[in-house]
Amino acid sequence: MNGATNTDHIANKQILLVEAEQDLADLLMLNLKSMSHHVIHCSTLQQAQQYLSNSQVDLILMDRMMPDGDAISLCQQFRDAGNQLPCLMLSSKGSEADIVLGLESGADDYLAKPFSLLELKARVTALIRRSKLIEKQQSAIKFEGITIDCNTREVIAFNEVLELTAREFDLLLYLAQHPKQVFSRMQLLEAVWGYSYSGYEHTVNSHVNRLRSKLSRNARTSKLVRTVWGVGYKFTPPAAQM
Repeated sequence: MNGATNTDHIANKQILLVEAEQDLADLLMLNLKSMSHHVIHCSTLQQAQQYLSNSQVDLILMDRMMPDGDAISLCQQFRDAGNQLPCLMLSSKGSEADIVLGLESGADDYLAKPFSLLELKARVTALIRRSKLIEKQQSAIKFEGITIDCNTREVIAFNEVLELTAREFDLLLYLAQHPKQVFSRMQLLEAVWGYSYSGYEHTVNSHVNRLRSKLSRNARTSKLVRTVWGVGYKFTPPAAQM
């Protein structure tokens, strides 16, 4: 026995906190450090960019509205560069349109202010756990005409690359890993998002709707994700679409 615990793989992580408000930054750092994480604090997007260009972190936690710009731009930059660093965006902009914009920019999760510290901790842990699971995944899942590449995080459907957000990819990947199995919204929330707050089941609905909207652009992928009324959703491989 080496004394390792089941939580060792989600502790002692390098977290980059991008927050201009010092009081809030101090509170967040205190709570993240209580989870046994090391926290690097940047008070501007420029500082964060400089740090990310020279150092590696396990997760970035950033306030959207910074003194030198919208953090969405930073998120888009490292996503465009192929960086799959888990990202949790905080914002006082909590409308559905703002949340969608944040997620479309590449953020893995979006937490509207005011939020509870307990929920923040749960989401941070979920993102770290999910990133570790991704590292252990098989390199690719293939069906007739479809390849879901876990290394590049690309979906190639009938020779066309689908442009999916990080969470849309995770959702499709999880469903594809269990073809024809029906999952409730709560089950998907727990498996893909990593938490089980019943009030957030609408998050699953909105992501499924956006995912299916993108899949429907090609008739051969339009029925990959189906609704099982009164139960939830399932992935139906092309060969099984009758």
